[in-house]
Amino acid sequence: MKIRRGFGMLFVVVASVGAALAGSTGPDDRTMTDPKSIVSVANSAARPVPVDDLYYTRSVFGAAWSPDGQQVLFSSDISGRFNLWKVRAAGGWPIQLTQSDDVQSSAAWSPNGKWIVYQQDQAGNELYDLYAIPSDGGEPVNLTKTPEIREQDPHWSPDGNTIAFAYKLREGTSYDIALLDWATRKVRKLTNEPQPGYFWSVVAWSKDNKTIYATRVNPPFTDADVYRINVATGAAENLTAHQGTIRYLASSLSPDGSTLLLSSDAKSGYTNVALLDLATKKLTWVTDTKWEVYSGNFSPDGKRFTYTMNEDGLTDAYLVDRATNKTEKLDLPHGLNGYSGNPTEYAPQSDRLIVSHEASNQPGDFWIYNIAKRHAEQLTFSTIASLRATPLPTSQIVHYRTFDGKIITALLWVPFNLKRDGSNPALVIPHGGPTGQRVDYWTPEVQALVTRGYICIAPNPRGSTGYGLEFQKANFQDLGGGDLKDEIAGVDFLKATGYVDPKKIGITGGSYGGFMTLMAIGKTPDVWAAAVELYGIINWSTMLKSSDPSLNEYLKGLLGDPEKNSKVYETDSPITYIRNEKAPLLVLQGDNDPRVPKEEAQQVVDILKNEGRVVDAHYYPNEGHGFAKRENQIDSILRTIDWFDRYLMGKSAPAGGE
Repeated sequence: MKIRRGFGMLFVVVASVGAALAGSTGPDDRTMTDPKSIVSVANSAARPVPVDDLYYTRSVFGAAWSPDGQQVLFSSDISGRFNLWKVRAAGGWPIQLTQSDDVQSSAAWSPNGKWIVYQQDQAGNELYDLYAIPSDGGEPVNLTKTPEIREQDPHWSPDGNTIAFAYKLREGTSYDIALLDWATRKVRKLTNEPQPGYFWSVVAWSKDNKTIYATRVNPPFTDADVYRINVATGAAENLTAHQGTIRYLASSLSPDGSTLLLSSDAKSGYTNVALLDLATKKLTWVTDTKWEVYSGNFSPDGKRFTYTMNEDGLTDAYLVDRATNKTEKLDLPHGLNGYSGNPTEYAPQSDRLIVSHEASNQPGDFWIYNIAKRHAEQLTFSTIASLRATPLPTSQIVHYRTFDGKIITALLWVPFNLKRDGSNPALVIPHGGPTGQRVDYWTPEVQALVTRGYICIAPNPRGSTGYGLEFQKANFQDLGGGDLKDEIAGVDFLKATGYVDPKKIGITGGSYGGFMTLMAIGKTPDVWAAAVELYGIINWSTMLKSSDPSLNEYLKGLLGDPEKNSKVYETDSPITYIRNEKAPLLVLQGDNDPRVPKEEAQQVVDILKNEGRVVDAHYYPNEGHGFAKRENQIDSILRTIDWFDRYLMGKSAPAGGE
């Protein structure tokens, strides 16, 4: 999905089953990258990619098989808005099913194939309602009509009589599971979470419609359990009770109802795949690695299951035969390879899979993988023709040591045809989260910048996922401390390549990346020559007063109690340092952002204007946390290019490169 709105994750020895994973065993095997080994490739066809080419290239996400296996439903911005489309699984022209200015996602077919249920918010406010539309098209029906309640992630019961979904009051701090009666439209809560910030999510229904399997996750995403819930009474049984912080995240129930497929970091803090026997509650491990491995789904016939492995920002998809324990990696191109499907990537006949592929220089698409033939056919075609003819620099994964000896992974993009003469501009691009990871996904913003001559580096500092739980927790109560130093070590790596002018380094990021941008220009003002921040946090204390209450519990999990740890909140807030900044700053913000409210941006702008600094801002109406509308995406990148061209390259003409 290309609307990466979240600033939290709200959202990455042979065992007795499966085969050992080939290649390196985890982050400990990373070798340092010699900065002098980085080269700018010569390419006579290189040119700035027209911005329109990048943003009229489509995005697809959220695929779902029809019950007969003949059609695939998905969300796409083919029209410039993320609406629902469907296409024949054998291939063909996609048909638009819904039309709205607002994002429509998490679509699921009813078991009889007559209806499709999906979620939709209003102007990016993330207060989703559940909607239904006839699968052949027609007038959408708002099933919930609750502007003060967030309802999302619908799951049909096997008999089609009930929809289970995640439920949160606007001012609520936790997510529960609720049930909607399809005939009467009445809703009742199944769980009643007493702990602030905890998140319940539906995994699967039992075949007899009497049981729901679900996960319950704590606010900082360091602990999780799997539950079996009685639909009639709401009685919940913890299937993975444990001591300490361990995550058990179920993803699929076997067709015979005997086994759950799950992911857990019970193996020394690294996420691996396991099978949970529901009768004995015994785990059987499928993988044993220090890379991040996540479970997928059982096939409808129960003969296979899937998982994906994220190895240092690249993802591969795996298929396991339960009878032979044979594990095979799907033969797909280099990049991010995974599965898509609600509720499963498997066709109802168990013979095909929906797989996804993308890379930093290749927009994401869906493919249909024939299991017997071991062959994938492309289903969607996102790239417009002109972009196919334009050379795009690929990302490189680099490793460097930071101030305390930790190894940091970063993605690096080097423009074509640069001279190694220390004259080139560069940008640091911190990711959102902090509980997140920069991987090799398609990013129009990066391609717009790198094809215009900017070397770009996107580090995964401490606090990132993908490198074990200890690394993820390494910035707790130190936001903008050690993780900022990890970003600065990336600057040192750039300088050591010999390509970069130390006086032409900028920084840009969104959400937590926006926070990091503000922290960087305030705490290390002499490093940066220009900055662009998108919907970033300036003050954690004011965030707690105006942001979504459930997100606030996540923040408390990272920073601690705001009264007892008031000094931490002050030390970890950019507002403490922002008056030291020297870099010209551009601020881009959605008017309707429920996660990082507009007030955060306004504080930054007011402070710097009063200080007489170079600062500008633009606010986008009807946008939330991230810009979903094509015209706003284009406008924001044009403003960003213009800002960096002006202050890093000394240009005065408007950007665009057309």
